[in-house]
Amino acid sequence: MSKLDEKIELYTTKAKEMDSSVNVELLAKVTKGLGPSIYKKDAESIACSSENELATVKNNFLKKKLELSEDDATLDAAIKEVCEKMGTSNRNKYRAIFYYFLVEKFNKQSVYA
Repeated sequence: MSKLDEKIELYTTKAKEMDSSVNVELLAKVTKGLGPSIYKKDAESIACSSENELATVKNNFLKKKLELSEDDATLDAAIKEVCEKMGTSNRNKYRAIFYYFLVEKFNKQSVYA
């Protein structure tokens, strides 16, 4: 099993703990799209307590990658919702799962088609 397959398996298991209806194929595509960052402990996860990190998610992922044009309040609310969904006590908010939930929320699966 490749390192990528191991990460996809880990993320799938963790995501199913939060939402049993995970689209494994989409999660795998989101994971692949993150490239080598998934192998760096610091870059692999998201800190919901970091305003800078959340701004990066909003600007680089939601606005640039997903090409969303919703206002900042809507995007911020979606990010907060995903933070809560993943659990405030959860120390490992994996970026791949976080992004997957945002893709699902905004119905932007076509970006990974």
